[in-house]
Parts: sequence; structure tokens; C-alpha cells
Amino acid sequence: MNEELCDSVSSPAPDTALQLTRSSSIGDYEESSGIDGGEEEERMINLSDLNPYILCSICKGYFIDATTITECLHTFCKSCIVRHFYYTNRCPKCNIVVHQTQPLYNIRLDRQLQDIVYKLVENLEEEEKKKMCDFYRQRGLEVPKPATPQPICTGRGRSRKLLGPVFRIPPELDVSLLLEFMGAAEGTGSFKPLEKKFVRVSGDATIGHVEKFLRRKMELNTACQVDIICGDHLLEHYQTLREILAALGDSAIQDGLLVLHFGLVLSQLSLL
Repeated sequence: MNEELCDSVSSPAPDTALQLTRSSSIGDYEESSGIDGGEEEERMINLSDLNPYILCSICKGYFIDATTITECLHTFCKSCIVRHFYYTNRCPKCNIVVHQTQPLYNIRLDRQLQDIVYKLVENLEEEEKKKMCDFYRQRGLEVPKPATPQPICTGRGRSRKLLGPVFRIPPELDVSLLLEFMGAAEGTGSFKPLEKKFVRVSGDATIGHVEKFLRRKMELNTACQVDIICGDHLLEHYQTLREILAALGDSAIQDGLLVLHFGLVLSQLSLL
């Protein structure tokens, strides 16, 4: 769904003149309604001058569900950055590592910026709402209601809105893995490359579970055997990740990640 919505994102409008007025009393900018403001100073700017601040560098369209990376404060469309993080854990602009295993946990919706974009670009909000409604209705689904931040009470008796993370890490996923491919022996056949080598799993998962994950993601044939190694130790299927961490300690950890190397060899059964 995100991909279809992203593909239909509005492209930048041609140069459009915006008339802004600066109030000498409050020092703030407001959109002019054409009424004579007396001593107010008026100047015209083109919408294209603001494009570098309201365009997504991934899809080249105006921000839709503007979402900011907390590590570097670069902003993108939500669907664009979510799809980007499926293949990498780095920011598309500055290449900083957003999170070792789950970069989606370090992004936040920027509702204020999105409101600004909708006010600057005429009819953009209405068009996006119509596209979203059409998307769900064509599939016989209920149109979701927009999420609103929940107000919280402060010490002074006033309430303010708190924006939480877009995604939360389940507490049971307590082990971060780095899966490094060492290579494949001749005769193991064709296979897909592992797209995501950073994985967050439960410490109760076994090496057998890791092998099943690798087989599914890489589409390995049955004649192929997966050897998984941690340091100098060839791991057994029944060993849990928590047991491996307890046995090997810091030697198994790199930058907070449990590093597992794996290679592909021909199964002994296939040689018989």
C-alpha cells in the first residue's frame, strides 16, 4: 500500500508567487489576504524558493506524512523512508547509520512540517486524502482515521501533546544479530543475496531458527547445508542465542551486535 501511495505522490508545482506579510508588532509572518496592512512590509517569494525545504529527496515530490530521522534530522515522506530502510540502515542524505538493526525505530512523524507543506501547496492535502480514500474503498477496506497525539499533563497544570516513536521495539526481541556471509562452496546452486543482515530476535531463538530464516530469505535448495559460526566455534542447531552470549561473552559481540558468520556447503546426504 505504501508503495502505491508513494508512486502517486504530488510532484512540485511550477513557480507560484506567495504573498507574505511581516507584522511590525509581533515580528511573525502570516499569509496575506490582500487587505492593506498599513505599515506592514510586503514582499513576494516563489514557491520554488521553498522547495529545498519541503521536497522529499527520495521521490522528488512534496512531503506526504513528513517523517524525520532523529539521528540526523533529515526529513522524507514516511512511505519513502520506510521503503528505503528495507534495504539499508543508513540515511539517504548523509549516509549516517540510523540504527544498527532497526532504523525504523529512530524516525518520528513531523506534523508541524507537514501542516506547513499543506498550507503552502494548494490542494495538496485534499488530493492526498482523496487518493487514500480511493485506495481503501477500491479494496473494500475501511478508511483509517488519522492518528492524533494524546495530551499529557505537565507540572504547571497545562496539557501538551506528546509524539511517540513511529515504531516501538517489542521487549521480547532482546538480541541484535549481524549475519555475515562468508561464501558458498562449488555445487551449492544459485541463491538470492541476503538483503538484510541486521536482525533483532528473541534470545530464546536457536541456531536452527537462524538457519530457517537464512534458507527462506536466500531461497536455498535442500542440497545446500548452512554452517553458522561465532568466532572460532561451529554452532549446533539446538543452541540458543542467549546460551551463546553467556558462553562466549564479549568475544561474540561487536558494537552491541551478536556476530554470526555463515557459509554454504554441499550437504553430506547429497554426496551419498
